[in-house]
Amino acid sequence: MDEKLIKSLLEAAAYPEPTAAVRLVETHVSFIFITDHFVYKVKKAVDYGFLDFTTLDRRRFYCGEEVRLNRRLCPEVYLGVVELRETAEGAGFYGGGKVVDYAVKMKRLPQERMLDHLLGEGAVCAADMVRIAQAVASFHAGAERAPQIDACASPGAIGENWEQNFRQSAPFVGSTLLAGELAEIRQWVDAFLSGNKTLFHTRIAGGFIRDCDGDLHSGNICLTDPVCIFDCIEFSEKFRYIDTAADLAFLLMDLEYAGRADLSRALLAAYREASGDRGMAPLLDFYKAQRAFVRGKVTSLRLAQPGQSPEESAAVRSAARRYFRLSRGYTLRDRLTPTLVLTCGLSGSGKSTLAAELSRELGLDLVRSDLVRKALAGVPAVGVEPSAAYREGIYSEKMDRTTYGTLLVEAERSLSGGRGIVVDATFRRRQDRERFRQLAARLEVPFLILETRCSSEAARERLERRRHDPAEVSDARWEQYQRQQAEFEFPAPGESLLIDSALPVWDGADRVLAAMGLLA
Repeated sequence: MDEKLIKSLLEAAAYPEPTAAVRLVETHVSFIFITDHFVYKVKKAVDYGFLDFTTLDRRRFYCGEEVRLNRRLCPEVYLGVVELRETAEGAGFYGGGKVVDYAVKMKRLPQERMLDHLLGEGAVCAADMVRIAQAVASFHAGAERAPQIDACASPGAIGENWEQNFRQSAPFVGSTLLAGELAEIRQWVDAFLSGNKTLFHTRIAGGFIRDCDGDLHSGNICLTDPVCIFDCIEFSEKFRYIDTAADLAFLLMDLEYAGRADLSRALLAAYREASGDRGMAPLLDFYKAQRAFVRGKVTSLRLAQPGQSPEESAAVRSAARRYFRLSRGYTLRDRLTPTLVLTCGLSGSGKSTLAAELSRELGLDLVRSDLVRKALAGVPAVGVEPSAAYREGIYSEKMDRTTYGTLLVEAERSLSGGRGIVVDATFRRRQDRERFRQLAARLEVPFLILETRCSSEAARERLERRRHDPAEVSDARWEQYQRQQAEFEFPAPGESLLIDSALPVWDGADRVLAAMGLLA
């Protein structure tokens, strides 16, 4: 679609119904025009190997498939396929001019109820996961089965899909994916497929291979009543003819990517209850790794979209990088024992960034002192305490002791449940670190202190940036930094693993993974 057509479709006159405005959202495969009440989705004339929309007939056919398949889960939303015709102004979805393309027409869903939006707002709870799980389980129970569908979930067919993804991701090596990471993932996948053939065949025999959704993630779920799950895979049967565990694993991974492992666990428990499927557990990390890898590839493809600002390109590159690293993280988890990890460092030294990355990659529980402190005090998580003087109010010595005592309880709860945990706090006092060391010794689990450091200039820049971030939960500011520095009881040599947070967080995370014996 050329610039002239795009420009004409941004005008209200291009649409058969009145609209005050038109907004364009561009993905790597579609132009999506959003009016006041409807959405028109035009497929790009692209060929990525895993899909081919390069001819008008192909785009018309796959528009039809998109409507047919998505009506399984969202019947009221998908209105049909409409023709895009030539007009005097360029193009429009009306008239008798020459057909230049086709579009899927949908009812517009409320943006404020989209799951990815709600996750960003922190407005999703376990009850929402129950609703989603019940909808997905019901869909899976009625989804089509057939011998040709079963064939797509054999170890050989799954291996071919992986190989295709490896080939298609080769252009991103050195950008969003490192060669070593690719090699590690490939080696693990090969070993898993060869060592678990019986498991895959058991799933086939059990009837768990179905014509599924194939693209089940938070961006494609709207928490309306009923729940609307839309935008399934229409362009490739082999990407839909999958194990129901692989379908669910996409959303489980997506929640973990968003830092909500608690919701992932809630979704899995609710799906097991609704579906009765108790045998998927050994395959979940394998399918999560596959889903994260595909997401890294697809996100990397967005780097080729024209018109992106440097900031937008950097955000896309970072997102793709994180997906690929998450994929690698799933391959490491079977070698990970429950571990107690502490952060330690001055405010603004990069503790929380590193803690979040480690938690995401390794599936470790994460507890933040900032959130615990504010919950104990009964104050909002976001926003600076009006009278947050140094070591007063919720930052008094008494509140410090209560906060660290609660962190200790949370750490013991996770470790006793067989899960590792990252405790994200300054740990400025030696005695606080010692209490956690003693807990690890009593529970006989590995213990690691991560001491993050950076220049004062870098810390000041980060702390000043927090003033303008409405989602920031930390109240620490530069005015308090020097006083904190003067009283900090830094770890003795050999007590901690030093991390230079001026380097990319990926470098710091790899240092930690190596220290944990997960990387060579």
